[in-house]
Amino acid sequence: MVVNWPEVVAVLALAGVLAFAVVRPRDYPEAVAAVPAAVLVVLTGGLSAAAAWHQILDLAPVVVFLVAILVIADACDAEGLFTALGGILTTTSRGSPRRLLTQVFVVASLTTAVLSLDATVVLLTPVVVAAALRTRAPARPHVYACTHLANSASLLLPVSNLTNLLALAASGLSFLAFAGLMTAPWLVAIAAEYVVFRRFFAADLRRAGAQTRTGAAARAAADPGGRPDRVSLPRVPLVVVAVVLLGFAVAQPLGLEPVWFAVAGAVVLAVRGLRKRLVSPRRVGRAAGLDFAVFVLGLGVVVSAVAAGGLGDAVGALLPNGTSLPALLGVAAVAALLANLVNNLPAVLLLLPLLAGAGPGPVLAALIGVNVGPNLTYVGSLATLLWRRTLRQRGVEPALRDFLTLGVASVPLTLVLAVVALWCSLVVAGL
Repeated sequence: MVVNWPEVVAVLALAGVLAFAVVRPRDYPEAVAAVPAAVLVVLTGGLSAAAAWHQILDLAPVVVFLVAILVIADACDAEGLFTALGGILTTTSRGSPRRLLTQVFVVASLTTAVLSLDATVVLLTPVVVAAALRTRAPARPHVYACTHLANSASLLLPVSNLTNLLALAASGLSFLAFAGLMTAPWLVAIAAEYVVFRRFFAADLRRAGAQTRTGAAARAAADPGGRPDRVSLPRVPLVVVAVVLLGFAVAQPLGLEPVWFAVAGAVVLAVRGLRKRLVSPRRVGRAAGLDFAVFVLGLGVVVSAVAAGGLGDAVGALLPNGTSLPALLGVAAVAALLANLVNNLPAVLLLLPLLAGAGPGPVLAALIGVNVGPNLTYVGSLATLLWRRTLRQRGVEPALRDFLTLGVASVPLTLVLAVVALWCSLVVAGL
């Protein structure tokens, strides 16, 4: 038996990069493993230098887009957006864990859709933890909602998730067409998650004593007239974000690249933050996540080598053809399984070339699989790992058993219903 050593090296390189990303020894950035791995697969013949460079050029606009969105999200945080959201959650929940959960679902879904899933796990999660503590509500339902919605609620816009940005290019859709087709799956996924959460955390949400105590605490913090303190949202960052989203919508008809609207928004908010001394140059650089950008480029090269080595053919053989409902369900199931085996980012990088030319339906079905599927295990997405690290930094240790059980209860249902909603959207659109 002849061993294909370049293929073996590529698979081992991918496994090593993913293991490093999960463990993060000494908090070293993921790029520390991804860059040498990319160089290794080129040197060993797993991928030609020309093909590697082509992959980097293909990913570069997506990575720039991601960097800009991360800067925008951090600038919004520096302006006090997430602090204000925390105040709103605290005062308007009025001590009711159920009401707080509903509000967290709304805020986390919108944050994920507009500012990306990273904003939800890094910036919103600590706010939700603080809101739960202030209202004496059980933290479990609300912090788990953050990670689930960071994944499931990232279906709506191309900017919601790095996987979406990659899928947008492969789908051939415009920004508005993408959002139009994914609106129904987005709403259905959120609704399915909410129903599961209400049942799964029913005992946590029935805390009448906590509600009474918190109601008194909220009233004590109110003004003499008994009305809670008003919390105002910062207007400038919200206006800038709205203008950027409008720019995304009109970019293609105007023949412009959407990435430049994201870059412009990031520059405006970063310069404003620097002038008002809300952020430092070092904070802006850290928010940009350049090390993560390099990691994505390196990972893309490694995954290309793995796909070229034969794994791509093996996965392709599992993918059903066509745009029928059973076919779309099959594509989503394969994508979800692959995401939980190798993480959703390598999964989508592996799947998209296989679905090229199949039309937007299979691409978007795969996107549902790699976005919803990671709620099943910790390793399904980098966002989930980041969420876990964020909680640990604040003294909250999520329980693996709870995470896995909740995933089993929610992922199959959410996945199927979201794909059915996508199929309906495609039928209505005539695609």
